[in-house]
Amino acid sequence: MSPRHRARRRRHRPLRTGLFTLVAAVAAAFALTLGTGGGQLVARPSATAPAVGTGSPSATAAAPPEASTRAARTVGQAVADAGADAEGAVAVSVLDLGSGVTAGSELPGPDATGGAADGSAPAADAEGGATGGGHAFITASIVKADILAALLRQSGTALGAAQRAQAEAMIEQSDNDAAGELYEAIGGADGLDEANRAFGLTGTTAGRDGYWGLTTTTTEDQLRLLRVIFTDESPLDADDRAYLQDLMGLIAQDQAWGVSAAAGPDGTAKLKNGWLSRSADGLWAVNSIGLVTRDGHDLLVAVLSDGNSTEESGISLVESVAVAAVEALVGGGTD
Repeated sequence: MSPRHRARRRRHRPLRTGLFTLVAAVAAAFALTLGTGGGQLVARPSATAPAVGTGSPSATAAAPPEASTRAARTVGQAVADAGADAEGAVAVSVLDLGSGVTAGSELPGPDATGGAADGSAPAADAEGGATGGGHAFITASIVKADILAALLRQSGTALGAAQRAQAEAMIEQSDNDAAGELYEAIGGADGLDEANRAFGLTGTTAGRDGYWGLTTTTTEDQLRLLRVIFTDESPLDADDRAYLQDLMGLIAQDQAWGVSAAAGPDGTAKLKNGWLSRSADGLWAVNSIGLVTRDGHDLLVAVLSDGNSTEESGISLVESVAVAAVEALVGGGTD
C-alpha cells in the first residue's frame, strides 16, 4: 500500500452472513455498556424521515420514543452478538427513513479499558443524547463519497468532462489517482473541512498533506453524510444527489461487499467501501456506508472498523454487523 493509499486491485467474493438471534431482554440490553466491554447503545427519533429520491420534499414522521428504545435494545444486542469476536473496534449507525428511527452500537474492542474505543467518553449529539461516535475511525476510501459531495457543492453537476470521468472512476472503481486530483480540486483538507461544516459533520477531520484516506470520522457523521446524499435534507440540489446516488449504485463487482450484505437476496444497495492497511502495525481499517433497501424499508447504514488482522476478516466483521443491525431494526426496532 503506497503512502497515498493505492488500493490493491483484487476480487473479493461478497461474504454473506446468516440470521442472528436477537435477545431483547431489558437487563441484557442495559448490560451492554462500553465500560463492561459491550456495545454502546444509541437510539433516538429523527426529527424528520426524509423521502429517498431526488425531488420530493422531506416527509415529516416523528418516531415514537418507545420505538427508539426498542431499536436501541434489539440493535445493541444483535451487534454485540455479531461482533463478539471482533479483533478491534467496530461501530454502526442505522436510520430507517420510513419510521425516522435511528439506532447505533459501538464495540470498543478487546483492548479497550473503558469508555469509548480510544478511551474517551461517548460524544453528545445536538439533541443531548449519546452518539455512537466515541471512537474516531479513519475513513480510508469511504471519504471519496464525501470528496465528490464537496465537489458537487462547489461546482454542481456542471462538471467538466475530465472531472466527471475522475468522479466516476473514484466512486465506481475506487480509483486513488482520481481521488487525489479531486481532493486538490476542492481545496484539500481545508476544502473538505469547510464542506463538512456545511454538511453538519461535526466529528470529521480531513486528512492533511494530501492524505485523504487518513480523514477521521464517526458513524454518526457518516449517517449525516448519507442524509446529504440520499435525502432532501441536503445542501446539494436534486441533480447533484441523483448523480452521486447513481455512481454509488455502479460499484465495481469486486467491491460489492459491505453494507450490501444487509440488503438480503431481494434487496438493493448503493454504497461506498473503504479498506486500508496501517503502516504502523499492519492492521486493517475496513468501512462501508450506503443506502440499503430490505423488506420494503429504505435504510441508511454506516459501519466502521479498525484493528482487523486481515482485509478479509474486516470485511466479514463489517458485513456481519451490518446484517445484524439491519435485521434487528427491520425485524424488531421499528414496528
